[in-house]
Amino acid sequence: MVVAANERAPREPKYYVVKRHLLELISSLPPGSLVPTERVLTVELGTSRTTVRQALSELVGEGRLVRRQGSGTYVAEPKISWPLEMTSFTEQAAAAGYAATTQLLDTGRRRASEEVAGRLRINAGAPVYVIERLRLVDGAAMAVETSQLSAARFPGLIAKLRRAASLYRVLDDEYGVVPVTADETIETAAASPREADLLDTDTGSPMLVLSRHSFDANGEPVEWVRSWYRGDRYTFVARLTAR
Repeated sequence: MVVAANERAPREPKYYVVKRHLLELISSLPPGSLVPTERVLTVELGTSRTTVRQALSELVGEGRLVRRQGSGTYVAEPKISWPLEMTSFTEQAAAAGYAATTQLLDTGRRRASEEVAGRLRINAGAPVYVIERLRLVDGAAMAVETSQLSAARFPGLIAKLRRAASLYRVLDDEYGVVPVTADETIETAAASPREADLLDTDTGSPMLVLSRHSFDANGEPVEWVRSWYRGDRYTFVARLTAR
């Protein structure tokens, strides 16, 4: 049987051939192993350094390899699977067997933008608390999280949060409010210099951005939060059920 020219399988880009070779190599090495340098791979595979660099860069972006400045490129640790659940970060980490800590980066009282006002069902310009925190798991920076809540609904929240580790615990203990449902979206974005610095990665590296809009048992909005995670370190897992 003769295959027409336009039906033939597309030709693989050169860098993808190199990438497949590297994937085979990675699968045979334990995490933390040093992979050959660009120069060595160029000679071994008989290709250009640009082609090798592109393949390595993709694998770094996917979290399969990690670069260490002045040291080399290494096989990355397996990604952490993080379940998407309606619970506090501290409780979620403990359930998964991790030790969670939180650093309070910044707090403030601002006027709600049109978007935030609509989500919290308050007037545009009404005061909201903005709380920025760095989430850590087993001592490693995991996410930068910015929460916004109505200042009128939760008076004195910032002072109470400084004395506790969990925002959800404060909402429950001090205000009798428990988030029970949420709308959550996941997008991709490039790390800004600040996020890259906080999460120990490169500016422009791929990030997973989670936006959560939570509600209490009465359907009243509680919180609008955006969290930035390193895309090369985490995999999010959600359990879906049929209606």
